[in-house]
Amino acid sequence: MIRIPKNQKRRILIANRGEIATRVAKACRELGHTAIGLWTDNEVHATHLQFCDEWIHLEGSNNKETYLNVPKLLQVIKENNVDAVHPGYGFLSENSDFARELDKAGVIFIAPNTEAIRLMGDKAISKQIANKANVPTVPGTDTAVPTVDEAVRISNEIGYPVLLKAVAGGGGRGMRACNNEAEVRANFEAVGRESLAAFNNGDLLVEKLIVNPHHIEVQILADKKGNIYHFFERECSIQRRHQKIVEEAPSPFIGEDEELRQRVCETAVKLARAVNYDSAGTVEFIMGEDKNFYFLEMNTRIQVEHPITEEITGIDLIVCMIQSALGDDLMIPNQEFITRSGHAIECRICAEDPITMLPSPGKVTGFDTNFPQGTRFDHCLFKDLDVTPDFDPMVGKLICKGIVRDVAIRKMEAALDGLFIEGLKTNIPLLKVIMRNENFMEGRYTTNFIKDENPQEKVALDFDHDRFYKLLASVEARRMGM
Repeated sequence: MIRIPKNQKRRILIANRGEIATRVAKACRELGHTAIGLWTDNEVHATHLQFCDEWIHLEGSNNKETYLNVPKLLQVIKENNVDAVHPGYGFLSENSDFARELDKAGVIFIAPNTEAIRLMGDKAISKQIANKANVPTVPGTDTAVPTVDEAVRISNEIGYPVLLKAVAGGGGRGMRACNNEAEVRANFEAVGRESLAAFNNGDLLVEKLIVNPHHIEVQILADKKGNIYHFFERECSIQRRHQKIVEEAPSPFIGEDEELRQRVCETAVKLARAVNYDSAGTVEFIMGEDKNFYFLEMNTRIQVEHPITEEITGIDLIVCMIQSALGDDLMIPNQEFITRSGHAIECRICAEDPITMLPSPGKVTGFDTNFPQGTRFDHCLFKDLDVTPDFDPMVGKLICKGIVRDVAIRKMEAALDGLFIEGLKTNIPLLKVIMRNENFMEGRYTTNFIKDENPQEKVALDFDHDRFYKLLASVEARRMGM
């Protein structure tokens, strides 16, 4: 029997907000550490605070003034005797400069080592490392392309279509597909400007565009002792504006091809080993219809979609991430110890118009749930929550697990029907259409799903008031024990 040792109690600052801050706070307290939460001027009643042991006011109301303000965060860390910082995802989670400042201050960054963050944060350098490690990469450049003429020359050489991609990009920004020389010339400077504005780096790569691709990623975890494990793959091909909205594990495209699954997972571990990785991370691949796969990028942080991996493996990745950073034993004896069971699907619940898929800020005037068994809801919702344009529109993640994929889909349909958020538009109607789409149900979809299937066009424009009030009555009856 494996026994978890009692470790030194640490003061851990959670440099994030929303559902991931709640998730990290719970993991900190489970391990016996002190969870310290932040709240900003427009998040006085933030839900994650109730799971923290201490609370600190971070003055300001937007990203630049708060969660991206390195000097302010460093001052908070110093004044409150913080031992470690968990960055969650987004914000400063992959910022090697912030990691370096913490290192100088003697504060543990619950993330991989600074050098791994730096190397994998640059798409050109990470591609060079992948090539040296014999990890397959998409045909194209692994250094920045200096001029539009050079971009055209490379594009003509590798063949169209091609992708202009920001060296320092992420989250789907700084990318533009080009089908011919004229489009490369028309887009090169524009993508460079976008990249410079978004990432303070206007350098671009040119890569072959894989047609009808699948976005496959592998969850990995490493400790400070040189052990690196994989936790199988996730399929993240349903995206809008190159940003994921539905993820599932395992991948229906890989299906029962265990040889392919093993190759993809072992390739991810190989890349992590090439940069002496030592935390939770995700290696992302693009996989063609022929099932050939190519390294895309590595996210040196925990991913939004990590819960589906937790559901099929039964291992708490946030707890393991904290243990790794503190130098504690992960209690994983070998790769064979990590097994998978069942199928899990995650839907990102966003304050968005379900038809335009654009952010739709507002105030939550009512919130309730009526979920089936096997449902997990990581969220930051409460009545009177103001969802502002200052932060990401995602307000929760709905996760359903079934013994097989069909069961997981059925449970997700029921869970979406049982999630009530009043006062603002959400993408729930769009997610319902996706769950009932024939190609999705059959597992026949690629990253072109939204463009090809146009599920937004099938979203009901008229609200079904009769159905809503019947469901609301059932919730009230359940509350009253009827």
